[in-house]
Amino acid sequence: MALIGNLRQRPVRRLSQLYAGLVLYGVSMALMIRSDLGLDPWDVFHQGLSELTGLSFGTVTIGVGALVLLLWIPLRQRPGLGTVSNVVVIGLVVDATLALLPTGGPLGVRIALLVTGIVANGAATALYLGAQLGPGPRDGLMTGYVARRPGRSIRLVRTVIEVTVLALGWLLGGTVGPGTIAYALAIGPLAQFFIPLVAVPALDATAGDRPGATAGDPPGAAPAPAG
Repeated sequence: MALIGNLRQRPVRRLSQLYAGLVLYGVSMALMIRSDLGLDPWDVFHQGLSELTGLSFGTVTIGVGALVLLLWIPLRQRPGLGTVSNVVVIGLVVDATLALLPTGGPLGVRIALLVTGIVANGAATALYLGAQLGPGPRDGLMTGYVARRPGRSIRLVRTVIEVTVLALGWLLGGTVGPGTIAYALAIGPLAQFFIPLVAVPALDATAGDRPGATAGDPPGAAPAPAG
């Protein structure tokens, strides 16, 4: 699969923003994991696989991202630099952050970790999407499927995929809790708040650049996470 997007327009700004977003995304995931109050659907799945296999959370995240990216081939999706970087960087950062954060702690501290993690995740999503260097592998799977099945709603496809991975992750021992619900309710509004603040303005679509946002989402729809 050839990479989409080029860096002739605002390369320093876009690369800096891309990797700042990916690093912050990995940190935010680690904060939510350490809160032990619930994760987003894909991370429930990652945590469940980690429990099952004994592999680190970050290693599982990288492995799942790579497998999802392979599913792009029959969908004829083309990854961007941000897509490939997403697969690797987030997994490495989440493992490094987990190594630094202690487990357990009082409930108040864990709630603070959860809230900080969710807000940071919203900002990270905006930074990553605003760089416009390709969607995340899981996001691209949804948009690619809808592009091949024009009659399907991206909201419906996304819901089916995320409910499926959430259920599988829970059965494997992933953490589902109030944080899962809080994330689902907050991530869309947070990303919508941060995106106008960090989006790279007026990229020329004819130059080969493509937004990292969910291409099939209607105006006002909640963006998908960076993963």
